[in-house]
Amino acid sequence: MVYDSMVVVALLMLATMLAMLAGFGGRTAMKDPVYTGYLLVIWFLYLAWCWHKGGMTVGMRAWRVRIEDKDGHRPGWGISALRFLVSLFSAALAGLGFLWSLFDKGKRTWHDILSGTRLVRF
Repeated sequence: MVYDSMVVVALLMLATMLAMLAGFGGRTAMKDPVYTGYLLVIWFLYLAWCWHKGGMTVGMRAWRVRIEDKDGHRPGWGISALRFLVSLFSAALAGLGFLWSLFDKGKRTWHDILSGTRLVRF
């Protein structure tokens, strides 16, 4: 997650620069719902594109894990959207959804369980 957060922060900075160049300067994330939504979409597109196209993000590649659905395929856009939304909820509850993997027999997080995905080593 640390590796991917660096990519996401860079993408969000680029998205902010583009918004400013388009005349939307002075916006504040978490105070302006439209701007916040815009940044969330950018974040989602990075993750979903990586999951859908290659089965892994930059950080997942470094740790040699990939994501797959219950049939062993890369997740589609709908599954990726569900996984992303539930992961935000998991993190918002003090990371409990992520910590759940320590107790789950399959080492799955809440977002893996609800989206039907899993991480596998390669």
